[in-house]
Amino acid sequence: MGSRSSSSSSPWTQRQNKEFERALAIFDKDTPERWDNVASMVGGGKSAEEVKRHYQILLEDLKCIESGHIPFPNYRQPPRNNMDTPHHQHQQQQHFTNGKSSSAYTT
Repeated sequence: MGSRSSSSSSPWTQRQNKEFERALAIFDKDTPERWDNVASMVGGGKSAEEVKRHYQILLEDLKCIESGHIPFPNYRQPPRNNMDTPHHQHQQQQHFTNGKSSSAYTT
């Protein structure tokens, strides 16, 4: 979820977005005074109207993603095996002994 602000108040912080997500999991659509409860959990002076609008923006974003209007990110593929991870890759280092260089591999 982005940090778009839904009103003239301050932009949403990462912490507020995380609390917003947690609150939505706790207070479903049938919860009385849902948006007041969500706003209270989000904090930062967000009103019930602001969190409701933030939710509407989330639904719009999801609709765009699901309809293919927003491309999926190109995530890095996970390593195929443990030997492909940077921790296990060998790095060649130059060691100098008596003025001569020699190659050594380290893990």
